[in-house]
Amino acid sequence: MNIQSSNTVWHHSTVTRVRREQQNGHKSVILWFTGLSGAGKSTLAHAVEERLYQLGCRTFVLDGDNVRHGLCGDLGFTDQDRQENIRRIAELAKLMLEAGTIALTAFISPFRAERNLARKLVPHGDFIEIYCSCDLSICEERDVKGLYKKARQGEIKHFTGISSPYEVPEKPELKVDTGKYSLEECVEQVLALLRERGVVPQTL
Repeated sequence: MNIQSSNTVWHHSTVTRVRREQQNGHKSVILWFTGLSGAGKSTLAHAVEERLYQLGCRTFVLDGDNVRHGLCGDLGFTDQDRQENIRRIAELAKLMLEAGTIALTAFISPFRAERNLARKLVPHGDFIEIYCSCDLSICEERDVKGLYKKARQGEIKHFTGISSPYEVPEKPELKVDTGKYSLEECVEQVLALLRERGVVPQTL
């Protein structure tokens, strides 16, 4: 969906994305972590950010729960609200891309159409989809919030993996088996991809 306010014109800054990237010493990119609740998206995104921060990179994690405290606090969990949630996050991540930042998003983002919408908002190669693959049984074992239990008891409606579908990415840039590999091993897989794609220097 293309939403744009009327009577507006995009303002082009003299401080461009390229200049910001040069100052930062790395390229900007969107790392889009997707997967079931409990698959380790937020844990992995924050661990990757910590490593990148230690390496001197400009980063920011857009976390599902944190965003719903403010920017998307008016949204529920129906399919329509989930779609609007992802649309807003995608637009925000696009702005962070222009700011020269490595933006890491950690959302279930269950529908391919919405993930593809986010991808199409930015130039080719600037959107890296990272699928956190993890068996549902393991996700339920990790369920510290008790959400799966409530969903199975019918207390939570539209819960992904139980009463609402999750559409597995068909061609993600990276598939990380978070149920099999340690957190450190998963972080290394992400960093290896960033070096391979020239987002960060090979020396980092």
